[in-house]
Amino acid sequence: MQIALFGTSADPPTAGHQKILSWLSQHFDQVVVWASDNPFKSHQTTIEHRTTMLKILIEDISPHDNIALHQELSSRRTLETVQGVEQYRPDAELHLVVGSDLIAQMPSWYKIEALLSKVNLLVIPRPGYQVEDENIKKLQQIGGNVAIASITGLPVSSSNYRENGDPETLTPAIIAYIEQNSLYQSST
Repeated sequence: MQIALFGTSADPPTAGHQKILSWLSQHFDQVVVWASDNPFKSHQTTIEHRTTMLKILIEDISPHDNIALHQELSSRRTLETVQGVEQYRPDAELHLVVGSDLIAQMPSWYKIEALLSKVNLLVIPRPGYQVEDENIKKLQQIGGNVAIASITGLPVSSSNYRENGDPETLTPAIIAYIEQNSLYQSST
């Protein structure tokens, strides 16, 4: 079984996240999703709200039978999340999905060599973030098996929504949730 692991800070989840999840569901047997507190970022909304928004985003994907939100696996350390998935699916081949914006910082992640020994990396190119050969080679040198996805993320980001309040960044269901819960007040 091939499992794509998709952790995201999702502050808030965007139409770009939804496009990637839909693509992953067509290329993997199962897609495991969770909201995370990225230690390299500050978050404007609680992980509980971000988790609920991810659930809403997944429910809007048709079909979404093989996409599952597993918030109980969330950890600030990706290695711990992967170890949790291994207990859940010890026979699976794991593919950690990361945006091209994270590749340069990955060598500084907690126990990166141990993490890379447990997963294949699938890099999703993001507009504005080149997939640098030098960064890929660094990951390969410390044990990474790296592939570049054939999809490119949308030119949207959570931070762009938080900073500019651009509603085109989000899906209508996420906008409704944000308005209902009075989130991102400075953005709307």
